[in-house]
Amino acid sequence: MTSTTSPSSDKIQPQLRAVRPSDAEALCAIFNMPGFRWGTLRMPFEMVEQVERRIAKSGQETTWIVAELDGKVVGHGSLVVQGSPRRSHIGEINIGLDDAFVGKGIGSAILGALLDVADNWRALKRVELTVYADNEPAIRLYTSHGFEVEGRHVKAGFTNGQYHDLLSMARLRF
Repeated sequence: MTSTTSPSSDKIQPQLRAVRPSDAEALCAIFNMPGFRWGTLRMPFEMVEQVERRIAKSGQETTWIVAELDGKVVGHGSLVVQGSPRRSHIGEINIGLDDAFVGKGIGSAILGALLDVADNWRALKRVELTVYADNEPAIRLYTSHGFEVEGRHVKAGFTNGQYHDLLSMARLRF
């Protein structure tokens, strides 16, 4: 499937698929982009071998997908189900995009696919995530998919030499 844009919305429809070991280099390049790193709690200068190990360690509790446009990986997302039996109704979402593809609907496509898995394949009742409080585009994305802010962690994230607040967000389906 190739990418398409709608003339009215400029939203791109990526091909979504499961992550593969061969995606490690492309994902590592995205993880090391300044915009991506700014919006996450990751350290800079991640190595391909670290990403390869994460892919290899992913088990059945994880749904990890990538978004492709014309064969190029431009984003990823994961849904990780909690391992404790008393928390097995909870999943955690992580999403990130190539800096050049932010704001084009790819994050929404990834999040929608992961929420479909959460709702229709895993029967999760709670999906949660953490986001920097000043990451307004991400907060808008999550809110548009039914997430609500549950709490603020004051100065809990450190990036670019400064402490920043983090928000806990969740979507409940009881």
